[in-house]
Amino acid sequence: MIDDMVFHIKAWHSILNDLGAELTMEEVKEQCYGKNGELLERIFPGRFTEDEKDSMSIEKEKAYQAAFRPMLKLIHGLDAFLKHADDLGVKMAIGSAAIQFNIDFVLDGLNIRHYFPAIVSAEQVSLSKPHPETYLECADRLGIRYSDCIVFEDAPKGVEAAQNAGMECVVITTMHEQNEFAQYSNISCFIKDYRDPQLSTLFQ
Repeated sequence: MIDDMVFHIKAWHSILNDLGAELTMEEVKEQCYGKNGELLERIFPGRFTEDEKDSMSIEKEKAYQAAFRPMLKLIHGLDAFLKHADDLGVKMAIGSAAIQFNIDFVLDGLNIRHYFPAIVSAEQVSLSKPHPETYLECADRLGIRYSDCIVFEDAPKGVEAAQNAGMECVVITTMHEQNEFAQYSNISCFIKDYRDPQLSTLFQ
């Protein structure tokens, strides 16, 4: 929905290295999946309590939001895409590894909450992507069969989660190249933004 991954990576890079991780930006990028607490546990196994990880998670998101707020905007074409889908009665949900604090930042900052009757955040699932729980929960809340869902993803672990849920996926190449998704068989198309004419076939 938004092209903000670089800002997440930069925020984590600063926090993790301040804690002594000594990671490059590319190494941090590879770790940016799943819940914030899980990321911290992968880098610093057993070092922090759950309360400490929750506190660092909020501090990281505050740093991310402060840096990204001036650039907050939808990926090109998404505003028209959402309106067209809504006009056609397409049910839409958000299934994110982000905490609700960040989801609210985007939905309310861009005034698009009304498009999404179902929102599944990191706090609402037990197992993070690539486990399919997030997307299965979205479909259940919308009352849609899993095989009838189309997931929009920008990360390999997210595409894997969709594949594990038995769902097709449209990949937005804002942060990853096509060759990084070669192992997945559920991809219907790759797009750079929502102005891509390939998306017109989704409404037929």
